[in-house]
Amino acid sequence: MNHSNANPATPGRVKVAIIGSGNIGTDLMIKILRYGKGLEMGAMVGIDPASDGLARAERLGVPVTADGIDGLLKMAAFKDIRIVFDATSAGAHAKHRELLTPHGIRLVDLTPAALGPYVIPAINLDDELDAEDINMVTCGGQATIPMVAAVSRVTKVHYGEIVASISSKSAGPGTRANIDEFTETTSLAIEKLGGAKKGKAIIVLNPAEPPLIMRDTVFVLCEEADQSTIEKSIGEMVATVQSYVPGYRLKQKVQFEHISADRPVNVPGLGMKSGLKVSVFLEVEGAAHYLPAYAGNLDIMTSAALATAERLAETRLAPEEAR
Repeated sequence: MNHSNANPATPGRVKVAIIGSGNIGTDLMIKILRYGKGLEMGAMVGIDPASDGLARAERLGVPVTADGIDGLLKMAAFKDIRIVFDATSAGAHAKHRELLTPHGIRLVDLTPAALGPYVIPAINLDDELDAEDINMVTCGGQATIPMVAAVSRVTKVHYGEIVASISSKSAGPGTRANIDEFTETTSLAIEKLGGAKKGKAIIVLNPAEPPLIMRDTVFVLCEEADQSTIEKSIGEMVATVQSYVPGYRLKQKVQFEHISADRPVNVPGLGMKSGLKVSVFLEVEGAAHYLPAYAGNLDIMTSAALATAERLAETRLAPEEAR
């Protein structure tokens, strides 16, 4: 399968390609086709000719190739591509980056490879728009790190721990192959973007039937601060994330617990600590563009990637810059 018919970009829009025709890549393609403002699908790239993602792309009139990155480079459509989304694996991303960046293509990386700067739209999107390779952290990171950042803009955060629980049915082979990278990338991003001195991430694949919607728990140990101010900051951050992920919401009120100096807790890597424990409970309902609504983990990644690429198209890839 290699159908590479090229059509010129619609005026005012930037042509994009998606590498990876699995769950994430297919959901992202549907979002771009339905809601893309400054973006236009230029190519869908996979390695399995029988994949549903490639078949769906072909039915929707998107140029496709089943020959991976090598097939993309040979497509007639390639000359017009300005942004490439990588929805494959952390290991494959390094090769894709090496082959694509010399062409001046901007990469939006949905794998945990983290070769480029971490970006969470609610926190630091505009700070990293000049990067050639933007990393979208992980689904758990996109959902939870904004909550850590919301606390850290009020008071000093010693420790941030997140637990992302997703339906086993929403975890495709790419997710399962990258569990170690998930925990490492998310933990580092809790520190770098969330502002915590120490971060820890845990992912749980829940096999329950019927499948459960994505749930995330965020625990933060911070210095004492006004609880209403922290709660207000969290509420504002939730609204910011909801602007591009409508199914994102607090599951219940923010919980607070004082950890007194005479009864400190042992924080891994930091020793005995006291302060204010903040617990945030989240739910992420997917938009059901490709997988059912329980797959909020997929939806938050593709929604964040779409928001990032739209901003790139708007601010950095004006039509007159086209090659």
